[in-house]
Amino acid sequence: MTLFRPAESTSAFLKMGLLGDPGAGKTKTGVKTMIGLVQHMKKLGIDYASKPVYFFDTETGSDWVIDDFKAAGVPLMVAKRRSFADLLKATREAEAQSCGLLIDSITHPWRELCESYMRKKERTYLQIDDWGYLKGEHGWAQFTDLFVNSRLHIIMCGRAGDRFNDYIDEDGRRKMEKVGTKMRTESETAYEPSLLVLMKQIEDARSKKVKHRAVVQKDRSTLLDGLEFDNPGFEDFRPHIEKLNLGGVHIGVNTLGDSQHILKTEKKDWQPVQREICIDEIQTLLSLHYPSQTAEDKKSKLKAILKHFDATWTEIEKVMSLMALRAGYDSLHMELEGKPSRYGAPKMVEATQVAATLTGGIGTGTVIEQRDPLDIPASLDRRPKAPVSNGNAAVEMPRDLLVGNDPNWIDLFEGYRD
Repeated sequence: MTLFRPAESTSAFLKMGLLGDPGAGKTKTGVKTMIGLVQHMKKLGIDYASKPVYFFDTETGSDWVIDDFKAAGVPLMVAKRRSFADLLKATREAEAQSCGLLIDSITHPWRELCESYMRKKERTYLQIDDWGYLKGEHGWAQFTDLFVNSRLHIIMCGRAGDRFNDYIDEDGRRKMEKVGTKMRTESETAYEPSLLVLMKQIEDARSKKVKHRAVVQKDRSTLLDGLEFDNPGFEDFRPHIEKLNLGGVHIGVNTLGDSQHILKTEKKDWQPVQREICIDEIQTLLSLHYPSQTAEDKKSKLKAILKHFDATWTEIEKVMSLMALRAGYDSLHMELEGKPSRYGAPKMVEATQVAATLTGGIGTGTVIEQRDPLDIPASLDRRPKAPVSNGNAAVEMPRDLLVGNDPNWIDLFEGYRD
């Protein structure tokens, strides 16, 4: 059976993203656009236009636009929630019962998902291994699949965050610089909207009056790319909306199925097998250096396990991640054999300075301590730390470990990954 069919427009619903700083006009612009869209659909005789607009409100912004909906004669239903689980439920309910969904702000459900994940794991930090789950089909991808494929107009507002790029300066030092603005949520979310708009608050130098300016960052129709509008509303975005197959069939992207059947893997590549191999290597190394059953050797072996793994043997064998096992093994190997293991690196990499402002975070600079390319988690690394200071309080933040529950760490890490 062929995968292809004759091309036709099957994008029947507006998928719009608005991002900006506080007071930039995200909520108001989203409301004006949604109301205008509903009125436009009523003129076209689209039946579902008579249904109410649903508002998933994480910031009480809906309280301030009730009069706008009343004046337009458009019914409004509100859910004041923040959890990711409620966002998924609200999107499905809105698809069945509304003519459109406003989400303000999409930033909160993403942060709540990360925080719930840490509580579920009974941890206060995230590791690199966690991002695959958080971003994948059991995590944030549940929402992005709904966003793209739902038979529903969705306008989501998100807080703005800075995008950073790292580079090597003329002295050979690695630095970071701000290169743009992104929506402060899971880093790939902004790729999903067909219309993405950056909102800015502009103050007239003479009159001191404030206006809200929209800068179109992305328009799949290309009709509005790069254009700017002051105090925008539906009419400004109408060229994009008229390209939609309004009232017609909507076909998103088929997300079912996978490619496992075409992939060839060897059993040694399976992570459970790799864990068994690493655990056996740990046992072998300990046996080589503490071979007897004397009380002294048993005590030395237990001390080595606690020192390099900070865990009991049951935890090592049953639940410790492959990355943590390899990091602990390399640290143990370095002490007992005097050289890195096959999982390690021959020398330390140069210390890295990350210069970034954390809004509401701790200090104005973030320090990455000296690390080798293995990036041993801080909780497992027993080597002396050598933090670099930029004049502020030194903060050790390994690349593979986000310490603390402050969402600003998550934002910085996402920006750094990008």
